[in-house]
Amino acid sequence: MKTTILKPVVLSIAIALLLSATGCTSLTGQSAGQYVDDTTITASVKAKLVADKAANLTRVDVETTNKVVSLNGVVQSPDQKLRAEQLAMQVAGVQRVENNLQIRHQN
Repeated sequence: MKTTILKPVVLSIAIALLLSATGCTSLTGQSAGQYVDDTTITASVKAKLVADKAANLTRVDVETTNKVVSLNGVVQSPDQKLRAEQLAMQVAGVQRVENNLQIRHQN
């Protein structure tokens, strides 16, 4: 008798979880899956920027929304700005890069 009562309860809980997961959106209007994808893309872009020792891109801010990467901050040369964009485009899943980096030459 326990299993006949337990099965509908488990099924109801599973359906409720499924519906809440698929209908859940963040303040940006992204689903949980999109948010995870964007978070993964951001982390991957940051890792590439940090790993590129020659360009010194550790101070570039990276944000991703709907697979569009935004690069913000200050770099020292046009070459660094271009390199940051190239590295971001190499990451799987990136559809577009908005390169908002400012160039500030050091004296």
